[in-house]
Amino acid sequence: MQALKIAIVAGEESGDLLGADLVDAIARLTGRPIELVGVGGRHLEARGLNSFFDGSQIALMGVTAVVKDLPRLIGRLNQTAKAIAAERPDCLITIDSPEFSLRVARKVRAIVPTIPTVHYVCPSVWAWRPGRAVEMKPYIDHILCLLPFEPGELERLGGPSGTFVGHRLTQDAGLRHAAAAQMTRGDPAWGTKSLLVLPGSRRAEVTSLIGPFGETVKELVARGNRFEVDIPTVPKVAALVHDAIADWPVPTRIIEDAEGKYGAFARADAALAASGTVSLELALARVPLVACYKTDAIWRALMSLVKTWSASLPNLIADWPVVPEYYNEYVRPGNLARAIEQIWAATPARATQMHGFDIVAQRLHTERPAGEIGAEAVLATIEAQHRHWQ
Repeated sequence: MQALKIAIVAGEESGDLLGADLVDAIARLTGRPIELVGVGGRHLEARGLNSFFDGSQIALMGVTAVVKDLPRLIGRLNQTAKAIAAERPDCLITIDSPEFSLRVARKVRAIVPTIPTVHYVCPSVWAWRPGRAVEMKPYIDHILCLLPFEPGELERLGGPSGTFVGHRLTQDAGLRHAAAAQMTRGDPAWGTKSLLVLPGSRRAEVTSLIGPFGETVKELVARGNRFEVDIPTVPKVAALVHDAIADWPVPTRIIEDAEGKYGAFARADAALAASGTVSLELALARVPLVACYKTDAIWRALMSLVKTWSASLPNLIADWPVVPEYYNEYVRPGNLARAIEQIWAATPARATQMHGFDIVAQRLHTERPAGEIGAEAVLATIEAQHRHWQ
């Protein structure tokens, strides 16, 4: 049976996971072997991708990081687009990282207009730069959306068609196990607490947050709290995390495997986390959290252009402030320590988050897994494009 050739571009760890889940679903639905070409990380490589280069090179954080690395990024962009066009795949799937992946899609469309192109993870056109929706339409045929309101926003703004697929995390067995454990154990008991610390999966995120998070740990100790820390992380930043926690005054475990991560989620009383996909993981696992982020100088100057009221996925999905958020100059140990104390005990603040997490789970619910819904949309896009060019 002839293989289905799929070109894929995924830089973030979360995007790599989404891509792997989607590829698995396409293989199941078609019954055909899948040949992968493009850029990705360890999860896509485990499915046969020989990445053109290390996908983490395009997982940069902040405008400043992009500007500093612009010559290399332009080179990688051109390399990726030309290589994909030369492969003549049955479909191109770009995942998240819009500043890179959408430019690749545009260049590929210019070289080979007949390649169907699907983007996975809707750019936040509803939050800022809404003109991007119309700009995408000539070279993106369909968008797989993680949030239920995004297809309607794309239509309102004149962008490509979209399908709400839900999120693969709602079907994640490890998160389901952790949620069941959390709901069974009930409110935290007195005594030694368990704190999750999640400073991000990108070097820039970890560099900006691990220091304030460490100071928060020390502040919690100074305020008389007894606790242990688990830090689930990914291999590419594990050494950086290990070096940063050398002087932390509490027992601290670094966890790099999935089983250990979900075990830590199951026993955690609270989490201090970088704002991003992990905040949704924690919400679905029913772990109360405090979300933090630090932008670079250029981004701070552009903040007035941001139209969304929150940057936290649980808040956006529930449509009210479920999770407290601290950004930039407000990422202070005194703030964060007091916020943690309010959610790792049986308090109204904790109960409010738990109620919000129930709403998040309900609104993300789909009758079928996200990968399966997404795979059907991809295959329909391929079929429609082939009919168009016949």
